[in-house]
Amino acid sequence: MRVMALDIGQVRVGLAICDPAEQVATPLAVLPAADVLGNTPAFRRLLEDWEPELFVCGLPYTMGHKEGPQAKSIKATAEKITDATGIPHVFADERLSSKEAKRSLREKGFGEREMRGKVDMIAASLFLQAWLDARHA
Repeated sequence: MRVMALDIGQVRVGLAICDPAEQVATPLAVLPAADVLGNTPAFRRLLEDWEPELFVCGLPYTMGHKEGPQAKSIKATAEKITDATGIPHVFADERLSSKEAKRSLREKGFGEREMRGKVDMIAASLFLQAWLDARHA
């Protein structure tokens, strides 16, 4: 089954996809949040190309394992995306995924401006990979 991760933000949504065997998560794209929420042709094209059967949406938790302040908004947005696409969703802990994505990009020599378009999709691939690994453990 193909699973697509959504790192939902107010401005951008990072997307990642896994292989059909659910072994490897790969960064895919970053789209404006309005495109994903509006189910625009750019987002629909990715859905048609990759045919995901499930969305894994990152949910921010605090270090105390409680839902973070943005969790309610992300849950509502995920529900809207599912309603628009017919693709069900589940949530995965995205704690520290953006921080790890930035660290990885810095190690590769990217500056802050260059990272802006990449962090969200890399973060999505990180929490998707963790979700896949936990599912197969």
